[in-house]
Amino acid sequence: MAALFDSPKIHPGSDPSIKWRPLQIGDYDRGYLRLLGQLTKAPEVPLSLWEETFQKMRSSGLYFTVVAEDVSTGKIVACATLLAEHKFIRGCGAVGHVEDVVVDKVARGKSLGLKVIEHLKDVARAIGCYKLILDCSQDNVKFYERCGLKVKELQMAVYFPENEGRRPKL
Repeated sequence: MAALFDSPKIHPGSDPSIKWRPLQIGDYDRGYLRLLGQLTKAPEVPLSLWEETFQKMRSSGLYFTVVAEDVSTGKIVACATLLAEHKFIRGCGAVGHVEDVVVDKVARGKSLGLKVIEHLKDVARAIGCYKLILDCSQDNVKFYERCGLKVKELQMAVYFPENEGRRPKL
């Protein structure tokens, strides 16, 4: 099964009921998009578009999505993505951006959120990022502080409604 990135960067964890691994192309059928729907509006992505986007992400070498698979059901119950950004500053270093952190409602309270962030921190360290950053709501600040992150500056955004739901020209 094609994985988004090489898996030696992910340790298996101590809970035998959860398998930690990179996102795989077959996770389309394991509830990955449904899980993302608990974070925002559920994405409607046909299989062909999923496969095309997965391959773009994989070939870029910049995407590292870690998932927790419930061994008993085969469903994805937690995930988060690290996106590596090359920089000219810091000796042409790299920054890791955390995106799409979500734990399934039925699997909360098992420290999966903390563990998925730990996995991303390990991956970021392994690929040479000098820092890991993320944007979050005020409601989630305490959780991320428990994960070892600190509040630093401020997030701002501008949205382009005309591009909502449209494929990027990348």
